[in-house]
Formats: sequence, structure tokens, C-alpha cells
Amino acid sequence: MRFSTLIIPLISMTLLFSGCSEDSTDEALVSTAEFKLLDTNGKSYTVEKRGANFTLDAGEDKVVLFDIFATWCPPCRAEVRHLGNLQKKYGDDLIIMGLTIEDDVSNDELEKFKQKYGGQYLVSNKADNQTLARAIASTIGVGQQFPIPLMVLYKNGQYVTHYSGATPEEMIDSDIAQALGK
Repeated sequence: MRFSTLIIPLISMTLLFSGCSEDSTDEALVSTAEFKLLDTNGKSYTVEKRGANFTLDAGEDKVVLFDIFATWCPPCRAEVRHLGNLQKKYGDDLIIMGLTIEDDVSNDELEKFKQKYGGQYLVSNKADNQTLARAIASTIGVGQQFPIPLMVLYKNGQYVTHYSGATPEEMIDSDIAQALGK
């Protein structure tokens, strides 16, 4: 009698918690997907997801860094100048694509944000930004409530590394150089 009074609540709790996993409907389970991005100048880009790999159509044979950010986020603002420096240093070998997760920021506001904080790289606004950000976060295991900025580095579409929160420019620089074989 005592065994059954203990085992039934234990089984119920196990089923309850396993049923509440946020990974049950994760984009990570989708093996292929296509995301449409639109930069602040109106140029369209496509990101293709194959398994855990993400390929930017303009980024073949290049290193691509997705920067998931918000304009109101102080650490995101601090990273902008560093990312601009890295884009300038690596030129055509590197594509930095900022993905704002905000719904209500105009292209003009984003351009002013880039100018103010020194971001001389691509920034996508709206389109599939949030869906792509969730898919990337799922594949690297940070979940759906991920910290920003979240920067994820790919080489030829394959995951290299990621950074959560403010990250020293030198660390990102070193990883980019290594991915490029420099």
C-alpha cells in the first residue's frame, strides 16, 4: 500500500515535466528550412537550414557571423563597434548579418543605430529574423529564452562557435582568423 502511494505521484510528476519541454516543438527538429531576410537597404537574402547548418546565399566559401540583437540592449550596443571593426578588417571574407529581434524598429532607426554605434555591416529587419534566430538558438542548445547579443559563427554553413552576451573583440577575431585559416 505504501509503495503505490509513492509511485503514482512520482510517475505523474515525471510525465508532467517531460511533457513541458520547450524542445518538443523546436525548429531544431526541422531538418531543412529556408528563411528570407531583408536588409535595411531593401536587399533580399536567403538562409538555408540543413540539419544544424545554416548557409547564407551570399556567404558561400566565407565566414558568416549572425548577430542576434536588439537596439535597446546595452551589451548589444557595445558589440556593434567591435563587429564593425571585424567587418572592416576581414572585408569580403566575412559577412556579418545582424538580426534584430524587435518588431517595431524602422529601417531608418536601424541605420541611425548603426551610424551611432559604428556598425558597418549588414542588418536584417523583419522578414524571418525571429524565426531564424529561434532556429539558430535551438541548434546550438541555448533554448528559446536565449541571452542577447547572441553571435553565432559559421564557415561554409557549418557551425564554428557562438558567443552569448558581451564578448571581447579579440576573442571573436581569433575565431574568425582560425575559421579562415589565417
